[in-house]
Amino acid sequence: MKNDMSKKFHMRVFTNVFSSAVITVLIEIFLISNVTLILDYSRKTNYKNSAFLDTSGSMVLWIILYVVVGIGIFTLCFLKLQEQSIKYIGEISSAMYNISQGDLNTTVTVRGDDEFSGMADNLNKLAEDIKILIEKEREAERTKNELITNVAHDLRTPLTSVIGYLEILSNDLLMEEEVRKKYVDIAYAKAKRLEKLIEDLFGFTKLNYGKISMKIAEVDIVKLLEQMVEEFYPKFIENNLTYELQTNVTSKIIRADGNLLARLFENLLSNAVKYGADGKQIIVQIDAEEEIVVICVINYGRVIPEKELDSIFDKFYRLEQSRAVTTGGTGLGLAIAKNIVQMHKGSITASSDHNGTIFEVKLKVNPDMDKENFGG
Repeated sequence: MKNDMSKKFHMRVFTNVFSSAVITVLIEIFLISNVTLILDYSRKTNYKNSAFLDTSGSMVLWIILYVVVGIGIFTLCFLKLQEQSIKYIGEISSAMYNISQGDLNTTVTVRGDDEFSGMADNLNKLAEDIKILIEKEREAERTKNELITNVAHDLRTPLTSVIGYLEILSNDLLMEEEVRKKYVDIAYAKAKRLEKLIEDLFGFTKLNYGKISMKIAEVDIVKLLEQMVEEFYPKFIENNLTYELQTNVTSKIIRADGNLLARLFENLLSNAVKYGADGKQIIVQIDAEEEIVVICVINYGRVIPEKELDSIFDKFYRLEQSRAVTTGGTGLGLAIAKNIVQMHKGSITASSDHNGTIFEVKLKVNPDMDKENFGG
């Protein structure tokens, strides 16, 4: 493409040179013919003493004069033919100066298909890329400030509780053993919640800013989910939930990062337990095809309003904001899940109605990922 534009530019310059040369030759022929006629006429009319005839004998002077006139005519013609390009270069130069001064709304109209039009197009793209980069920087700064604010808010509550109960335990040495044990259990539960919050925050930060290298290997997605469901059995019992694992195959190998997938489904199952306890049942469905595997985590708790479905994968977003304290969490679980799915070139969606709330994950059996994402 670049070579084509260069050829077109050089062809246009050559055409302008050729056109200028032709015009110059024609004008020179016209001048020489007329000057010759004038000289002949002067000789015939006996104006021999005129200054004009005195110089007419010096061919060198006439040749020099013709050359100078020819150069002048050629230069004027070439500049006139190149006038549009020269103005275009001026526009590009002016736009470059404006952009360098911070005016990123400056654009250059792309005209033609030569090197100058390519330069204008690249300049427009450069300005747009710089605008996008600045927007990303601003978004990163906003996200950082939001992260700090939410971290401070989410960590303060359990930390305050832990400190408060520990102060009571240290100050009241005559406390009954039963009460002491109750306060210790509460402080321990708050500390565990604090630990989970910190893990989520670190995990989200690493995933969101590309600090985790993927370790791609062959993973049996059916066996993985069977293991995940078994590990969640105590939580199911604790929340009076029954569960069922439905699959159309007994085994399905995919290429993925097993640890990240475990984190993904841990978050989805935790979310199902947390918000689906009222529904009394959780179902995990696996539908494996040749090139893709679809996993659905279904709970039958309250219906998520349609207007909230577009936001539930956003960082720090919580369903039932008023119940944030009782349900716990940082609002990062689904954001982490989304990041992990995207790292595997898959997709995750949510739907909710009176037939259940479904989180659907689609994973490719052999995802096309760049080697730099594979890690070790």
